[in-house]
Amino acid sequence: MKIEGQIPSQADVDAILALVDAVQDAQSNEDVDAFIALFRKDALWVTGHGKRLYGRDTIAEFTSRVLPGATKDSYATYVPDHLLFVRPDIAVVNVNQTYVRRDGSTTELPAEHGSPVYFLAKNGDTWQIAAAQNTVVVAE
Repeated sequence: MKIEGQIPSQADVDAILALVDAVQDAQSNEDVDAFIALFRKDALWVTGHGKRLYGRDTIAEFTSRVLPGATKDSYATYVPDHLLFVRPDIAVVNVNQTYVRRDGSTTELPAEHGSPVYFLAKNGDTWQIAAAQNTVVVAE
């Protein structure tokens, strides 16, 4: 993973990587509350299909409708590949998202890859998602 900008500390890098892991865990386990806890109250989320969601309450309402049952057949892995510290308290992380079938089959999935970007803000010692864009990667 490439890291750029003025890195505040290794603890901040580790916390951001842990946040990405928490996104993966919450999504894979369909844990709406754990997922929502990662967002700031005033966060913006753009879904993989372009739906804009403003504020944690709206994100929670949407997520509570779509997440339960969404990963019964497949789940996504999240591997950060680029982290930019814009300021010591603002970071942008790009993630490679790969969808995997739970049964291990190689049957083609509707979407195989995603390319989320998370704009993170640090509040005290805690990093949270301030804005995010989850983009489905279309095969060429």
